[in-house]
Amino acid sequence: MTLHDEMAAIGSRAVVASRRLALLGSGKKNAILESMAEAIEARKDAIKEANARDLEAAKQAGLSAPMLERLALTDARVAAMARGLREIAALKDPVGRTIRRWERPNGLRIVKRRVPIGVIAIIYESRPSVTADAAGLCIKTANAVILRGGKEALLSNQAIVNAMTAAGGGKGLPADAIQLVTTTDREAVRALVGLEGLIDLVMPRGGEQLIRAVVENAKAPVIKHYKGVCHIYVDENAHPEMALKIIENAKCQRPSVCNAVEKVLVHEKTAGTFIPLMAEKLSGRGVELRGDEAACALAGAIKPAVETDWSAEYLDLVLAVKVVKSVREAIEHINHYGSHHSDAIITESARARKMFLEQVDSAVVYVNASTRFTDGGEFGMGAEIGISTDKLHARGPMGLEELTAYKYQVLGSGQVRK
Repeated sequence: MTLHDEMAAIGSRAVVASRRLALLGSGKKNAILESMAEAIEARKDAIKEANARDLEAAKQAGLSAPMLERLALTDARVAAMARGLREIAALKDPVGRTIRRWERPNGLRIVKRRVPIGVIAIIYESRPSVTADAAGLCIKTANAVILRGGKEALLSNQAIVNAMTAAGGGKGLPADAIQLVTTTDREAVRALVGLEGLIDLVMPRGGEQLIRAVVENAKAPVIKHYKGVCHIYVDENAHPEMALKIIENAKCQRPSVCNAVEKVLVHEKTAGTFIPLMAEKLSGRGVELRGDEAACALAGAIKPAVETDWSAEYLDLVLAVKVVKSVREAIEHINHYGSHHSDAIITESARARKMFLEQVDSAVVYVNASTRFTDGGEFGMGAEIGISTDKLHARGPMGLEELTAYKYQVLGSGQVRK
């Protein structure tokens, strides 16, 4: 069997499973999710043991520190996977929900209802927690899911999937509703996303190189975000202590994720006092600062930035700093150099807030809050399947509703078109 044939077989089984999933009611799906959560908790030690083996192999292979951090499964992260599944179960099921209904003058009654997408392929790197989150969201929305994680997390992903499918099967989960691609051959991704007619949606989660490769080869629609170049703009009317607290959280709490801040823009009227304070605080946290000429002149800890710094996604304790003359200049800079992911303004000015909210072209725009909240769980969606910087059909954190399509159901009584 060729690699293409192997992926086609997986896709065909997923199509069958998706049709069986669509017949399950909300109560049945919730019971499956609860059983999966219990299984992850019961098999915590086995999951962590598999993860430890993945981590050791990754270290030997020279995987970067940010990637190792993403790969690691602590007790808290395993507990979070189980909790996420229960939160998904507790959410209202969007499948079958009526979006709109109306009647035409000829008596035709039209109902627009949410339905599953079908088969979703998720290609991701390093983070094994994605395995549980993605599978849980797909099962709740009656979508079959094909998971292809990175080779560095293969044993972890297998342990998680085995726990979920064994437990879910006992509660009525259709066979092949969750499938993990276990081959580490890179050509498997090309073959999988090229399965025209079997895959309905592809979601790549990982580095820009991975996402671009998926987009180039996919025959189905792709939901993507290439980079998380997130900005925080400190306005002239910002509260300094609030700004410092937010920036520290957005950069230092977990620098290896896509919603961590990578650039800070500071209004020239407050830069003289704020930038030295920020440099002192962040340098103490091990952050390397790179800045424009004006920023460098205000703090010795800041190194000169180069042009590529303004569009770089560091995913590390590195931060670029720039002094701007106005909120308008900040907005223009963000729209030019940013990745349309998550950007924030710190201000007490209603005018600046309004301009920023309306004119920054990003999936999520914040006022006086950390960019780290761009997350399905933090938005009340339970877990998330990804964050989209596209504009069709979903944008920002993707929860249950974003994993549905819709159909029109038209009820007549013999009408014919004249």
